[in-house]
Amino acid sequence: MKKVLVTGAKGQLGQTLQRDAGKSADWEFIFTDAEELDITSREQVNAFFHRHRPDFCINCAAYTQVDQAEDEPEKAYLINAVGPKNLALACRELNTTLIHISTDFVFDGKRKVPYTEEDEPNPLGVYGQTKWEGEKFIQEICPQRFIIRTSWLYSEYGRNFVTTMISLGKEKDSIRIVADQVGTPTYAIDLASIILQIIDSGSNRFGTYNYSSEGVASWYDFAVAIFEELQKDIKVIPITTQDYPTDAQRPSFSVLNKAKIKENLGITIPHWRQTLRSCLSKLD
Repeated sequence: MKKVLVTGAKGQLGQTLQRDAGKSADWEFIFTDAEELDITSREQVNAFFHRHRPDFCINCAAYTQVDQAEDEPEKAYLINAVGPKNLALACRELNTTLIHISTDFVFDGKRKVPYTEEDEPNPLGVYGQTKWEGEKFIQEICPQRFIIRTSWLYSEYGRNFVTTMISLGKEKDSIRIVADQVGTPTYAIDLASIILQIIDSGSNRFGTYNYSSEGVASWYDFAVAIFEELQKDIKVIPITTQDYPTDAQRPSFSVLNKAKIKENLGITIPHWRQTLRSCLSKLD
């Protein structure tokens, strides 16, 4: 039986993995959050790994408050860089395969064609920079690793763009949404499925991979689609990034090229509009 440790179990992806964990009788899952395992503590990580000896570690733990990270760079670095470093060291020592979730925010968004895994990261803010630092630690330390960069993650769980739009739609009849930031919404269930497929396949094609849904959208397009699918008459007003200043600068273009993961894992990726419909059917 494969033993799978999941960190950050209270987040969107962690909760999604918990929902799907019972689908295989061949895996024993250990779900942890900061209360059970503080990944920023080298001692805690080492003790936990030696006690449980996992075959796989899925690191969903992250500091994801993009704007707040500008005011808390030390905390963001601890969780997004030191934490993955500690996990990578433990994984290397016990021959554990590390599956680490990263982000499109490692890029600056200045390209106009989808980013490949070989493109050089150039983060714009603390969040992206600390996630990139975490990636570099893992690459240097842990040979048995899959780093999966994803974008615009949403789900039925917690606060994300979809749940925020649904809440705002109950309070307002018009919403102003940024239209000049382009990427791809990604449903957490689809990402969880890919992660479990990697484990199930026993693949040793380690490295960095991009994964998001297919298609391209702005935040404005995403909001319009949400209300169209819900058949709610909400006026969505397009605005520019300059009209909505934030503490952290965001990439204007963060579409990811998924050719590598499709070829190496033999997967078909659904369009973001299709998976959005699936998510909303569970929320409505």
